[in-house]
Amino acid sequence: MLGAPDMQVTATLGSATYVATTDNTTAGLGWNSRPVVTAHEPLRRQPQGPIRWNSGADGHSPDGSSHDGAIRRPAPWRVHTTMPPTDLPRSTFTGLQPDAGPTDANSGVLDAMGAARMLGRDARILARPNPGVGAVVIDEHGNVLGTGATAQPGGPHAEVTALANAGQAARGATLVVTLEPCSHHGRTPPCTDAVIAAGIARVVIAVTDPDPRVNGAGIHALRSAGIEVVTGVDAAGVSDDLAAYLHHRRTGRPYVVAKMATTLDGRTAAADGTSQWITGVEARTDVHRLRADADVIVVGAGTVRADDPELTVRHVTGPDPLRVVMGSVPADARVRPCREWLNEPDELLAVLGAEGHLSVLLEGGATLLAAWHAADLIDRWEIYIAPALVGGDAGRPLLGGSSAASIDDVWRGRIVHTEHLGDDVRLTVVPATRIHRNSHGGQT
Repeated sequence: MLGAPDMQVTATLGSATYVATTDNTTAGLGWNSRPVVTAHEPLRRQPQGPIRWNSGADGHSPDGSSHDGAIRRPAPWRVHTTMPPTDLPRSTFTGLQPDAGPTDANSGVLDAMGAARMLGRDARILARPNPGVGAVVIDEHGNVLGTGATAQPGGPHAEVTALANAGQAARGATLVVTLEPCSHHGRTPPCTDAVIAAGIARVVIAVTDPDPRVNGAGIHALRSAGIEVVTGVDAAGVSDDLAAYLHHRRTGRPYVVAKMATTLDGRTAAADGTSQWITGVEARTDVHRLRADADVIVVGAGTVRADDPELTVRHVTGPDPLRVVMGSVPADARVRPCREWLNEPDELLAVLGAEGHLSVLLEGGATLLAAWHAADLIDRWEIYIAPALVGGDAGRPLLGGSSAASIDDVWRGRIVHTEHLGDDVRLTVVPATRIHRNSHGGQT
């Protein structure tokens, strides 16, 4: 229950000893924290708390709240919840037991994968640059024995925390995990060693890890130890959750998200250049969620000169991203400290990828967006549409540059998500086709 002291679980798995802490307090964890789900606790979604104002940011808090000036960060090895209050779709995977209809065991695995997805998504800001992974240990009837999520770098991985929470009950149980367990030594021992030592009978994995150090080696190690391994459960959903990490490991480059706000007639500003505000407070708050999720934010020098933005995270809890400006920045610009980039955008992505950055949020104007779009560098578009009309031809368009010569040359995408945010609508669009390029210019 809330207010109870933290519970520390120590488990000796093989030759290594692992320590996991389940956080049952709200102290120091921010405005929307919740207790980590512990063994035998029913899986349920916690309500989201009020929007909190980030100290030191410009603008006003959407809910009128103030801040006492203290900067609060998640405590080490604890899951920090920033999850929006939307239910995850339940997987339709039915191949866990071939030639069998729906069973309680299958249902338990599907529910466990849904819970693991939530745990992983909750942990992704805290865990980066590692992937936000979730893990759940269940018995043969689908009862939850232990849960875990990726901790801060250097802390335990999701599987280790889940096994530590389950304790001796893990022997003969099923481990459900969103990403293939690692089998190499890094800052922590291999997760496969912990799984094998715990006596897990079956491991259910959503997606394999394309990291060259893993890439099937974890699955091979588990099967070699006599553990049953099932892959592909809710792979599409988890691939969306881990899109930035998977893209980075496959291409060597960050995953690029372009954000735009527009009227119904495709204008980002009126004829006089004014644009504050096209969208309402709910949509603008959602943009700060995108910023908090991004490792890097990129804008053009023209935007900096015209708007003098800070490009910080406000209205939601999260760290400020690295700020990069395509061009030179005035000495007194509020975006400083920042990185000024004078070369091509594809070279920037290669450098950022080599530095370990997983994601980039592109918040440029029509010229910058057109250049990145023409170079096929945008992996996802987040388009906020307000029920407003500028009219005429003088307003600023979404994209600059050359127009398609004919309808056959029009760029096509797929709308993969829509969401109402107050009076506005957010469309999530991905390219209909995409050839991935690696950091050396080749294709994958």
